[in-house]
Amino acid sequence: MQAFRRKMLLVVLSLGLCAGGTAQTAAKPAHKPPPWKEYCQGQDGFCFTYPPSWNLLGEVFDGKGVAVAPPQELDPTLWDAVTVALVIPAPTGGDKPVMIDEAIAKAISGVREGGQSFETLQRQQRRVDDKPAELVKLHYVDKSTGREWIEELVFVEGPDSEIYSIALKCAPSSLIRIEPLFLQIVGSLTLPEVKPTPGAAEEDVPVGKPKAAPPGDTGVPPKAPSPNP
Repeated sequence: MQAFRRKMLLVVLSLGLCAGGTAQTAAKPAHKPPPWKEYCQGQDGFCFTYPPSWNLLGEVFDGKGVAVAPPQELDPTLWDAVTVALVIPAPTGGDKPVMIDEAIAKAISGVREGGQSFETLQRQQRRVDDKPAELVKLHYVDKSTGREWIEELVFVEGPDSEIYSIALKCAPSSLIRIEPLFLQIVGSLTLPEVKPTPGAAEEDVPVGKPKAAPPGDTGVPPKAPSPNP
């Protein structure tokens, strides 16, 4: 009887060790996903990140932007893709800056010309890199190919009144999968900082010219009080 009890005790201990080993195996840390890739437009341009499995397709807008996309087994003209670009440069020579509303109106007009069954699905004001921005989502059918598209465009006002665009173009069936990634790309965008005007002195006061006196200050020291008679 004692031998039988010792045998059962060994079986229970053995099962306990197996269970402990299984628990330790299950507690191993999960595989860490690879970091997102980063793209920067030159040394003083915009930067953004995109999914590690996506590919850099090449430059757009005469080298002022770039396109990225996930791998796809389609004709490249039918690919879902995201483009990021400087679309309207900073005004020069006293030119009036282009407003975001004007940029959106021009983009919508261009899409409407090439598409049919056009509709605006969403329009929303946002902030990107703490700068004013606006999102517009469009749905249409391309007149030349019959292909159905969703375009989601975000226009961002830069520090010198230039306009940047982050644009998603995809098939409606791809939107539920690719839109969250697109919004992460939008959130990762960083724009160049404002460059100081060359030669400007501190607080824009020309060198050698004294700063204006505060209100009520004539710049003349007060007279000493007369001695008592």
